[in-house]
Amino acid sequence: MEAQKRWLTEDKLALIIGMFLFCLAAFNFVGKDLLGWGVKTNIWTWAKLSTIFSTASAGYHISGAVSLILTWVFLTAILTVGIKYLGGKPWQFIKGFTVIFFLSYGFFALGSHAIIAANRTKADWAKYGLHWSMGLTLEAGFIIAMVAGLVIGNFFPRLANWLKESLRPEMYVKIAVIILGAELGLKALDHPGLSSSVIFLGFCAIINAYLIYWAVVYYIARKWFGFSREWSAPLASGISICGVSAAIATGGAIKARPFVPVMVSSLVIIFTCVEMLILPFVAQATLAHSPLVAGAWMGLVVKSDGGAIASGAITDALIHANGLAVMVATTEKVFIDIFIGIWAFVLAWIWTSKIDSKPGERMKMGEVLDRFPRFVLGYVLTFVVMLLVCFHHPAMIAAGKSLIAGTNVFRMIFFILTFFTIGVASNFRKLWEVGIGKLALVYVVGLFGFIIWVGLFLSWLFFHGVKLS
Repeated sequence: MEAQKRWLTEDKLALIIGMFLFCLAAFNFVGKDLLGWGVKTNIWTWAKLSTIFSTASAGYHISGAVSLILTWVFLTAILTVGIKYLGGKPWQFIKGFTVIFFLSYGFFALGSHAIIAANRTKADWAKYGLHWSMGLTLEAGFIIAMVAGLVIGNFFPRLANWLKESLRPEMYVKIAVIILGAELGLKALDHPGLSSSVIFLGFCAIINAYLIYWAVVYYIARKWFGFSREWSAPLASGISICGVSAAIATGGAIKARPFVPVMVSSLVIIFTCVEMLILPFVAQATLAHSPLVAGAWMGLVVKSDGGAIASGAITDALIHANGLAVMVATTEKVFIDIFIGIWAFVLAWIWTSKIDSKPGERMKMGEVLDRFPRFVLGYVLTFVVMLLVCFHHPAMIAAGKSLIAGTNVFRMIFFILTFFTIGVASNFRKLWEVGIGKLALVYVVGLFGFIIWVGLFLSWLFFHGVKLS
């Protein structure tokens, strides 16, 4: 068991679960829908409250309530097995996850009310008996779930602490991203020219932003605020690259004390909440006719996988971009995550050979390679499989759409869990007590001083004018 605990990490567990769900969904290619019973949330009104939940596939003749229960049982079972082999507390996880699942899904469903989610069209208003709606679509539920999580995390600390075993936002979002790869692979067939442009231009934008952001934040932390190298490097990675994953990988690469990247990671979660509540609406007001620029901006400036991709999803819904904004944001985040491994290798080499060099000590390649984010492999694999199968066998496109209907249900659920648990994990008072104020000031200066604006410029530079076909 100890060997298993050392081998299995949340990152690897996310890869296993994400690929397991994709493999179940892939049975659609042989005419078997194994995930169509998953619960789907619909836009609803009080007059038709019974329509709020349904199955992902019309082929399953069960009620929405039964579908919800089945989904909870299924996810609880597979996640609990994973938690056991992570060395966690299965029974405590089951209890906490049950509360998190139903609370987060309930708040998400609240955001699906027609007044909030129905499109601002006469057809939708007539359909739901409305005279006006906010037009935020179902993704508005993500924001409501996150705000509810923030309330619990900051005003009900005992409950938040009791839920601690099941608060795993990074794992939840990595599973969602792996599943999302399949959906984006199918979408790529609709815009083949766009897909190649997104990949190439996204890579160029990431390289530029990576080098600019990291160097400037590191300089500010060292020279303006007097932080040591041990603090400045994880802080620069957390603020400028990809949040929690980058901070942890950097901390390990330079052999920082364990609490250093943890502190930085806590900061990332807090500022991710702030960015998710503000930036998508700024994008709606200023970039409504440039969905690729808006999506790229979210990918470059929101510093966590969950936050960036979810911000892309919200932006997508706000400007009705038909999946384009979230595709660009996700692609950029994947490039960032791939580059984390390279950056960790570079920093490990610099710290080992230049800063902490000792006679006879050499850098161990295995330590750096072990930090490569495994879930990225799952995202790429599901993307490529869907793209190749449906490209070479056009008759499979219909089966592919059925596959996506099943996986999309679970992608949405894992995004909901991500939003809610990020909020619950963000205890502002506790973080302030341990001295996070000065670190937060570096974050404010770096993020609002130049990262947001440089990210916007790079997004416009690389994606403005890119054709959608």
